[in-house]
Amino acid sequence: MDNTFWIQLTGMFASGAFLAAVLWSIAFPQRRIWPPQKSTFLNQALIWVLTVMALGSMFWLGLHDWDSLGWPAPLRWGLGLPLVIIGNIVVIHSIIYLGYKTTSGAKTTLKSNGFYRYSRNPQYTADLILFSGWAILSASSNAMPVIILTLITLFMAPFSEEPWLRAMYGKPYEDYCGKVRRFL
Repeated sequence: MDNTFWIQLTGMFASGAFLAAVLWSIAFPQRRIWPPQKSTFLNQALIWVLTVMALGSMFWLGLHDWDSLGWPAPLRWGLGLPLVIIGNIVVIHSIIYLGYKTTSGAKTTLKSNGFYRYSRNPQYTADLILFSGWAILSASSNAMPVIILTLITLFMAPFSEEPWLRAMYGKPYEDYCGKVRRFL
């Protein structure tokens, strides 16, 4: 087997592990995995390792199998590239605004400024945009399974976080939910 198989497997494992944690947490909120019951260096590191594994595999597979789907260049560069750029800007800004520890599941104060004025989940929304853009830009058949699994994971993640946020912030979070949409 060549590197493509192993890299694709790595990305599927990373995204699949996070999706399993999210689905478990939706089904069993009292025994949730995501967000973690207690934020520690170990679970923060694990989240970032899985994230880097998924991102790295998507990036490598997309470059290695560039345009294997044969999609038109105007679509790839005219839509895919702007989505990648916009997604990156919003993700980076939101991580800086929220903070590394909070992005990794640590408790903090309720944030409702910045991009959080427009979306309760600007990082997930921006990641959905970013990875959809990478799917279009790279047009890689090898990257698609990892990208699709990652998109499903990112779409589901807020559903595991919302019960935790409701319990932590109470009425202010309920009021916030009444004003700001989950994604856009």
